[in-house]
Amino acid sequence: MDSASMLFEELCLLCERLEGTSGKNAMVALVSDFIRRLDSDELEPAVRFIIGEVLPPWSGRELGVGHKTVYRVVSDLVGASGDEWLRLFNACGDFGTTVQALFERRRKAQRLVTRRLTIREVYERLLRVCNASGEGSRRRKERLVASLFSDASPLEAKYLAKVILGERRHGFGEALMEEAIAKAFGVPLRLVHRVSMLTSDIGLTARIARMGRRALEEQGIVLFHPVKPMLAERASSLREAMREVGEAIIDWKLDGARVQVHKRGRMVRVFSRRLSDVTRSLPEVVEAVLGGLSAEEAVVEGEVVAVGGDGRPMPFQYLMRRFRRVHGVRESREDVPLKLYLFDALYLDGELLIDRPLEERRELLASRADEELIVESIRTSDLREAEGFFKRAIEEGHEGVVVKDPRAPYTPGVRGRKWLKVKAAPRTLDLVIVAAEYGHGYRYKYLSDYHLAAYDPETDRFLVVGKCFTGLTDDELVMMTRRLKELAVRQVGRVVYVVPRVVVEVGFAEIQESPHYPSGFALRFPRILRIREDKSPQDADTIETVRRLFEEQRARQRISSGGGH
Repeated sequence: MDSASMLFEELCLLCERLEGTSGKNAMVALVSDFIRRLDSDELEPAVRFIIGEVLPPWSGRELGVGHKTVYRVVSDLVGASGDEWLRLFNACGDFGTTVQALFERRRKAQRLVTRRLTIREVYERLLRVCNASGEGSRRRKERLVASLFSDASPLEAKYLAKVILGERRHGFGEALMEEAIAKAFGVPLRLVHRVSMLTSDIGLTARIARMGRRALEEQGIVLFHPVKPMLAERASSLREAMREVGEAIIDWKLDGARVQVHKRGRMVRVFSRRLSDVTRSLPEVVEAVLGGLSAEEAVVEGEVVAVGGDGRPMPFQYLMRRFRRVHGVRESREDVPLKLYLFDALYLDGELLIDRPLEERRELLASRADEELIVESIRTSDLREAEGFFKRAIEEGHEGVVVKDPRAPYTPGVRGRKWLKVKAAPRTLDLVIVAAEYGHGYRYKYLSDYHLAAYDPETDRFLVVGKCFTGLTDDELVMMTRRLKELAVRQVGRVVYVVPRVVVEVGFAEIQESPHYPSGFALRFPRILRIREDKSPQDADTIETVRRLFEEQRARQRISSGGGH
């Protein structure tokens, strides 16, 4: 081992300290001191490891190793039975801690060599797991993972499991990592955040920050690294949105999936809202951009919609089938054809556009893209004209409209009031499943009662706002049960607690105050409308949105009951 190389054990000890630290400032100080000591080639992987990543999600490279593989590898190494696993797991509710306990109990799992793992070596060996492909790749991956665990101490095994499975329990996410990077290298946090949003790569951001303030200031978009999308807030009515924005650019809100398209010459890559590379699944988008966007280099955003033979949008579920397909795409595009609608330009031929106002970005987009590629929109300050446009959007089969401030820059990764979405049926929320219960009757073997949570960006936690057991088809119940079991972290009785990964759109009658949930709110008569494969947990509606909808609802009830203003 190179004497200058940082041991993986030191990173594990840092994560242990983070688990025992509650204050954000103290956590940031611990991580900033640690990453400041790293060599250049250790910095990127270490930063990602701490937040539970090996590679950025958009890279198209995955470990392809799940809980079952780790369970099998560790069981073989330590000779653990399924009963022992379950007993230890139920005691702590954490997969990595269970692995550590098993390694400590069985001395034969201890390392058999004197060589110690470094951060660099762990990263390189995990890359080999990523690179294993083709026939027999699953067995090769399993052997590589087994080899890595066999060289690990109990503490290292705990965090190897966490890194491989993308889990973390210390609460130190990307936002706090940005603060740690700024503190470590003495650069402004706003610049670190901007570069992180532009590159969607916290490891690369750390490397750039290490080079100093000027490097951050000069950093622009990196083609084929997706930019984190600017997000819209909800408005309860078109009147409210127009009153808030004033003169607005109003787009149809399509019942589709948001995409970001990167182009250089004839090379085109398409990224989902979750920053996953979905190029292979959406050849129509590639063809539309190559045929209808006259720019050598571009980053543009839009919406993909499934369209029927009559040209009207098909239900969202049909679109999601296309997003998940990597095989049989030719056949599926005949059954579910797609259409691309563009609504923004972030970069064109060497020029970064995000700091320009929307009205300029739209003019540039219109000058480069064919008219049929651009979403239907109007610019107006007249509520009556806006209402007519909204009505036409609904009649054409779309969800509603998005009211946008023409003067607003593009703010990557930010959910703000510069874009306001207004839907025909506003009583819906995008929520995250954090637990599920086995049902009754014929549902007894399915996880069919779901605990639904809103996101709290202040604490990076998910707060439950209700339970729901209606809305999914029998086929979806089977799929959801399988998926949630793969995400399980512990089970108490018939309740299975899961990693918060699955986002669902939920309709409801109203929001009530509730002493039963830490959020303080509960949905009345919730029903799952659809599974939002296109959204990450952090894209779910926030607890602040729930609180605002509750206050608006209460204000309307006061007025309707004669309570005045």
